[in-house]
Amino acid sequence: MTPQDGPLPVALLDYGGGNVHSCHKALVRAGIDTRVVSSPHELGGTRGFVVPGQGHFRQVMEAFDASGFRAPILAAAASGEPVFGICVGMQMLLDGSEEAPGVQGLGLIPGQVLRFTPAPGAQKVPHMGWNSVDKVGDSALLRNLFCPAYAYFVHSYYVPITVDVEAGAITEYGVPFWSVISQGNVHATQFHPEKSGEVGMAVLRRFREQVLGAVQPA
Repeated sequence: MTPQDGPLPVALLDYGGGNVHSCHKALVRAGIDTRVVSSPHELGGTRGFVVPGQGHFRQVMEAFDASGFRAPILAAAASGEPVFGICVGMQMLLDGSEEAPGVQGLGLIPGQVLRFTPAPGAQKVPHMGWNSVDKVGDSALLRNLFCPAYAYFVHSYYVPITVDVEAGAITEYGVPFWSVISQGNVHATQFHPEKSGEVGMAVLRRFREQVLGAVQPA
């Protein structure tokens, strides 16, 4: 790539387990040049990966593996390329989930995803709606963002704060859980940036500026 070519697009993985259309629109709105890819053969000429996810952990992981993305994503992450997981895409980055015992996650972050426990009259499952996000450490996704900020969640499973990560954000829903994770070149949000208004756009712009390292035209 020569300087006049400009930065390479980010690969948004379309493996049949995520809301790709809404994610693509949000990434483009945030000024991120984005290419939707449905096969590992289409990854050439991209930099970094966005992994969306929604639905049952078993079905999502089976669709992901069937698409052939596991090996190239693990190799790219090991080489330092940025990886950004969204919603179940965040949960996929861990070793596994209570939702599907024995199903192997990507293992980029050691730990297990747990299920919320309903509390009659107080806490319903799934956790659905707006909730606060409070920074812990210096996550690139939240740098200079005023917190607590409010983002939109829809999920029944969560990453417990016992999972050891460098930085991120914590949200409370009966129990505290990681709502943002930054671990080296691996980043994720449990909430949906594409549904979280200006806060979601701010997170995606920081992914562009702080993680991808180049400001692209909005």
